[in-house]
Amino acid sequence: MELLIVAGHEAMSQQLAPRLERHGFDVVTVMSGAAALEASDSAELILLDLELPDIDGLEVCRRIRHTSDTPIIAFADRGADLDRVLGLQAGSDDCLDKPYEFRELMARIEAVMRRAWRPREQATRAPAGLLTVGDMCIDGASREVRLRGVPVQLTRKEFDLLYYLARHSDAVVTRRRLMTEIWDDASNHALSPRASRTIDTHVSSLRSKLGNSGWILTVRGVGFRLGPGQRTLS
Repeated sequence: MELLIVAGHEAMSQQLAPRLERHGFDVVTVMSGAAALEASDSAELILLDLELPDIDGLEVCRRIRHTSDTPIIAFADRGADLDRVLGLQAGSDDCLDKPYEFRELMARIEAVMRRAWRPREQATRAPAGLLTVGDMCIDGASREVRLRGVPVQLTRKEFDLLYYLARHSDAVVTRRRLMTEIWDDASNHALSPRASRTIDTHVSSLRSKLGNSGWILTVRGVGFRLGPGQRTLS
């Protein structure tokens, strides 16, 4: 598997690349946002430092996500909660604090790749359907969303969340169920504040892109359900 490291400083690449190579990855390292955009097409996983010398890391993440669903794990300074939220909104699949433990990074990589491959594995078992909810059409096969005939650009996780809610439109889906099915977190423990923030960030981003808060309704204390899309965002 080709893994692209986008490092904000040389020490990161020097420490990380050899250890990843020992775990079987074909590692390519770049030191700038411009180089990352050029090298991202062939990567199967991207580790992206949000602090880059030329282009803002969030902008790099957005540009990659606009043309690709390649899994991205971003890195933000410890305590930079806003950067983590912005990283998820920009399209990263996960965001890790710096400094980090290598074992945690490997666990995050395994989880992200498991989530990335699961929809493809499911697609080989059963064809995904075309779902229509009001003026919105969701094509599970092509992973496209159209609202009144106009394409809506979503990240992979945003599409997974919307499609799952549409498939279960007759029920309220709990936060724990979303973490299990969409984020592949099978833990039986109580939902952590970080996991709740992850869900809220993706729901908020979806509502914004759909231009209507009524498409995803919050059922307080329980979870979310797909709505008729009647309440317009101001």
